[in-house]
Amino acid sequence: MDQPVSLSANAAKRINAILAGKMDSDFLRVSVEGGGCSGFSYKFDFDTTIETDDLVIEKDGAKVVVDAMSLPFLSGAEIDFVDELIGSSFQIRNPNATASCGCGTSFSI
Repeated sequence: MDQPVSLSANAAKRINAILAGKMDSDFLRVSVEGGGCSGFSYKFDFDTTIETDDLVIEKDGAKVVVDAMSLPFLSGAEIDFVDELIGSSFQIRNPNATASCGCGTSFSI
């Protein structure tokens, strides 16, 4: 069965690189919060605690955790890491988002 949220190879590689230098974190936590230019915003944190209702996604040794409240907003999304001339960042390709702002971290449904 496919995961409701997927992780790209680029994102897994970047998570592993970041965590190699962080002794106080075990995984990337991705969540959705109210607010931002378009109504909702993505939040990225490094964490050590997994709750019983969290979704755990693993790829190439990297682990991402999504909380149960955020999961409906991220269903079908892919977490990616993009390294471009103007900067590098984690990005979420979310099929549920009907609009997003220029910053790439705010969206509406």
